[in-house]
Amino acid sequence: MTSAHSLVVPVGRRCAFCAYLAGQRSYTVIRRTDQIAVLVTREQRGSPHLLVVPLRHMETILDLNDREAGAVIVGIREVAAAIDKAYQRPGIAVWQNNGVAAHQAIPHVHFHVAGTLDGGGTEWGDVDELSIEETGSIADQISPHLAI
Repeated sequence: MTSAHSLVVPVGRRCAFCAYLAGQRSYTVIRRTDQIAVLVTREQRGSPHLLVVPLRHMETILDLNDREAGAVIVGIREVAAAIDKAYQRPGIAVWQNNGVAAHQAIPHVHFHVAGTLDGGGTEWGDVDELSIEETGSIADQISPHLAI
């Protein structure tokens, strides 16, 4: 996808999120609407750490149309509420990166929503990658609380 902005996005062979959403690669997808999907990331930087991803491939937040932007923000709010109900964390972090200079790793716009860790904040260093079974357990805990 070629965008009409100056952001430099990561270059890759295939979009990992598009492959996950198409079922071509294993990943835990908790919920899907006509606009977005909620995924459990295998790199848990919070307790828990979920992703809100538009279904249509777009590289950055600048590429979202108004309908998609609305669906994403509602999705983020509902994921935050589900984390609060299921995990009762003292804080919830939401972040999103656009362009290599902002540490965007996958060139498909996505939003991170994570409950804070016991010591506060989220983990920015290296974290172990969870198995699909482990992310499935997180999905089982969150899913009953997710309103979308």
